[in-house]
Amino acid sequence: MDLRHLRVSREQDAPIYLQLYRRYREAIATGKLLPGDRVPSVRSLASELNLARGTVETAYQILTSEGYLVARGAAGTVVSPRLANLPEPGTARTAGRSVHESPRLQAVSSEVLPFQLGLPALDAFPRKVWARLAGRSLRTLGTVAMTYPDPAGYEPLRRAIAAYLGISRGIICSHEQIFVVAGYRGALELVCRTLLQAGDLGWYEDPGYIFARQYLELAGMRLEPVPVDEEGLNVGMGQQCAARARFAVVTPTHQSPMGMALSLPRRLELLEWAGRRRAWIIEDDYDSEFRYHGRPLPALKSLDRDGRVLYTGTFSKVLLPGLRLAYLIVPVSQIGRFRDVVDHLPGPGSILPQAMAADFMEHGHFARHLRKMRALYATRRGYLVNALAQTIGDRLHVQPQAGGIHVLAHLNARRSDKSLAAAAQARGLAVTALSSWRVRKSSQGGLLMGFANFATAEDAVAAVRRLKAIF
Repeated sequence: MDLRHLRVSREQDAPIYLQLYRRYREAIATGKLLPGDRVPSVRSLASELNLARGTVETAYQILTSEGYLVARGAAGTVVSPRLANLPEPGTARTAGRSVHESPRLQAVSSEVLPFQLGLPALDAFPRKVWARLAGRSLRTLGTVAMTYPDPAGYEPLRRAIAAYLGISRGIICSHEQIFVVAGYRGALELVCRTLLQAGDLGWYEDPGYIFARQYLELAGMRLEPVPVDEEGLNVGMGQQCAARARFAVVTPTHQSPMGMALSLPRRLELLEWAGRRRAWIIEDDYDSEFRYHGRPLPALKSLDRDGRVLYTGTFSKVLLPGLRLAYLIVPVSQIGRFRDVVDHLPGPGSILPQAMAADFMEHGHFARHLRKMRALYATRRGYLVNALAQTIGDRLHVQPQAGGIHVLAHLNARRSDKSLAAAAQARGLAVTALSSWRVRKSSQGGLLMGFANFATAEDAVAAVRRLKAIF
């Protein structure tokens, strides 16, 4: 392999690892390195370029976490085959991206990686039922599927969602209040375009869902990090820091990523603030279906009397992320405003997957699937928690939680969770650092680990043993 294009200079302002990172990225973008090409090992490249191994390893970790490189154990490290699907060399827009952005390993990998966040149990998805509904939808969809679709979403699906929310989440709404969107970020986009303006100030849970933060900042919003404690979002602190905020983004049922529920006094305090300030509350109810003990907690929206809560839900965690289907419930008073905006947006896409989701709900498959998944996830969480306790022991402390599809393990020693996560990602483990989800620095480090796709206890033990090696 010709290494001339990887030469770095100690006379430049940029650190050596950053220069090396940029050289690799440029080589991939211009076609000097092709998908599947093997790159030199850390040891050999450090020797060839007369660099410290740690410098090369840092550059490789960043490239791996962003999806440019894939570590394959004894087979070495290669340029990600997934990059074959990107635009032709020279057209990729990479120059403006910061190397300090959050890890994207799980977002670009075509395989299910150990500890991957945000993925439901793909092996337990009812494929046969889904395929049968797909065939039925193709046979029965009439002219409505051949014309321009309603940008608010397929009406039977919106009606099915309204019926489901009334029973399971205590939300009484009509289908006119429901807008089907392309994922959670589609819901945020619709809210921003309809009710907010660039420069508006909003509360953001700290730590909180990192992709929501990234989207809102990209949309020009100013975010005030509000700490969370054992009762969830600290509303009092929010009012002290940014009383005049125009919106708040919250995960009240199962705080992302810490796992606690927003207490009833805090819920009432938040609603009172929003009503008094005429502010908006964006409720992200991303995985409330997966509560292992008892019924799911009521939604914050069910307590809303002033029409200040915008409720979002998603099918990504309960069915498949590939559907790219989520929904937004807006107050009755805002239906017209949202309709005016959504008519100028692309909408949620093809009617076919929406029709399949509607049939899945209407015929009872959705409710049965959720019951099955609740029991399955309780078992699979046990696989991971037991494997961590037996293999890594007192180096990690798993935070108790009543639901969800990820585990938060706090570090008992004062170590950098970002460094540990980067090292894990370099070895093909999709572990995420808790610090990456924080705005303000904290001494409390931790690792976020998905468990939904550990089909057996042995799978969890094998993955945890690989994780142990980085300690």
